[in-house]
Amino acid sequence: MNGHCLCGAVSFTSPDTKEIGACHCGFCRRWGGGPMLAVHCGPDVAFTGEDQIAVYASSDWAQRAFCKRCGTHLYYKLLATGEYFVPAGAFDTQDFTLASQIYIDNKPAYYTFAEQTPMLTEQQVIAQYAPPSD
Repeated sequence: MNGHCLCGAVSFTSPDTKEIGACHCGFCRRWGGGPMLAVHCGPDVAFTGEDQIAVYASSDWAQRAFCKRCGTHLYYKLLATGEYFVPAGAFDTQDFTLASQIYIDNKPAYYTFAEQTPMLTEQQVIAQYAPPSD
């Protein structure tokens, strides 16, 4: 699949997938003004315009990136596995299905999705993805 930022300075290709997940954590909501709706692309994402990508270490186990020129959110990346989660709206295709939700216990009451999906709480996500403490 292909996609790009708002201004076109950064573009990318990723494996083809039709499922998106919603993250309701406070970081994602603060970053984008609502839940992050992202495609789990795995580690095989190729970017062009890499000199226009700014990276922010948002936790001990992940980083977020955006276009320096237009501010478009480009990805959330797990450091341990190199897996990318790319915002669904950045793709040229929009033929997606909502398949999962995480940080469901952090979701504010002012929105609800109609789709019934598997859901993980904050503690379940941390147990699954956070590196062990030393």
